[in-house]
Amino acid sequence: MYNQYMGSTEGSEFIGWRLDAGAAGAGDLPVLAEVDVVVAGGGAAGVAAATVCAEAGLSVVLVEKYGFFGGAAVAGMSGTICGLYLATEGGSGPEQVVRGFTERFRAELAARGGVTGPQRYGRTWTVAHDPLVWREVADDLVEAAGVQVLLHTAVTGVLVEDGAHRGVVVESNAGRSVIRSARTIDASGDAAVAARAGHATTFGDDGRIQNPTMFFRLGNVDLDAFHEAYGPDTICPPWVSDAIERARRAGADLPRSHVWLFGTTRPGELLVNATRLVGRDGRMLNVINPADFTEAEVLGRRQVREYTRFLRETVPGCADAFVVDTGVEVGIRQTRSIVAAGTLTNDDVLACRKRPDGVVRSPWPIELHAGDRPKLHWLLDDYYEVPYLALVPRTGENIVVAGRCLGAQHEALASARVTAQCFEYGHAAAVATILSLREDLPYRAVPGADVRMAMRAAGSSI
Repeated sequence: MYNQYMGSTEGSEFIGWRLDAGAAGAGDLPVLAEVDVVVAGGGAAGVAAATVCAEAGLSVVLVEKYGFFGGAAVAGMSGTICGLYLATEGGSGPEQVVRGFTERFRAELAARGGVTGPQRYGRTWTVAHDPLVWREVADDLVEAAGVQVLLHTAVTGVLVEDGAHRGVVVESNAGRSVIRSARTIDASGDAAVAARAGHATTFGDDGRIQNPTMFFRLGNVDLDAFHEAYGPDTICPPWVSDAIERARRAGADLPRSHVWLFGTTRPGELLVNATRLVGRDGRMLNVINPADFTEAEVLGRRQVREYTRFLRETVPGCADAFVVDTGVEVGIRQTRSIVAAGTLTNDDVLACRKRPDGVVRSPWPIELHAGDRPKLHWLLDDYYEVPYLALVPRTGENIVVAGRCLGAQHEALASARVTAQCFEYGHAAAVATILSLREDLPYRAVPGADVRMAMRAAGSSI
């Protein structure tokens, strides 16, 4: 019935299941739904993709492994919508250059008091959101659009016939079943559907990927005292880095010296991005591997306690602070990237390249978390555009990706992976799906310029 597929990708091996959609064995599993589109993953990209497809009249099933939407933004508690604003060295205020579905979602958060105003982040700005309100906004959007939602459900296999995707195999406590679909949008963040089908993927820079981070929220902070000492920038001032290094030399488990603290929508609370997670033996942790994922989360929670102790002892306003919670999972910056029909290159980002087939705009810096300290390369007063074909796997039919698993070189992905852009990747994947079905075209034959034009008509800044 199943063919076990074992493939390799730079830095990892994986095992997946391919079910021949035309074989007699395919009928052995119950068919849960037959729809136009199945969306795998309910993070920023998946919510956008499912909503836009359903609002266009397509029948859509959205599959999410957790009991809520949000992905890295909520389960991983990344907590910010990065990528909205230009970076600049001038004295001007924040200039928002990314809109579309991203702005639609941000505005819904704002209407419910679930997002802050812009906060200084080095040479640019970002906003922080409330994870509970994020979930509620997503719930309401997909329900109003008419999306069929399956929470607590995981994609465990793919239906492929003569190289064309025909749906997915899903599993829950109710058992294993099939969702048949004309098109598949892989919004897993990990290229989980594409990899299970055997499409080529890569891992970062020759297998080296960015470090995961355990985000946490700190409550009972005297914010007036904190801001007076810390300053207006969410990136820590030099005196904090110096204090971390002194504490490390004294034996504290504080591997990262440059930490970022954001105000939230809640009184007396900070969102903390401070931990740097590697294996106990110093190796890179690849969270596709469940053993590494487990190690990252156990070590991450321990580092949270260490950084909290440091903040309480060292930073004004934090003496009586406590940990409100950590992410449900570690914050994942990078796993698999598809080998795409078109690639976002490092040079595209550095040159702030614009293109007629560009479907997503990004002003976010190259923010590379690897090694002892993050690398930041600012794109001052400019932005680049992501080509449509970076969302289309080089092989296979009827599948497109949305989210951080797009086809991008290592440093390019360190810019392109953030939340504002993930919303718009989902928007772009949905528009491409609508055009693909309407015109009976394979994804790679859908003109990127047409996707761009439709997204612009829907309010995207592109």
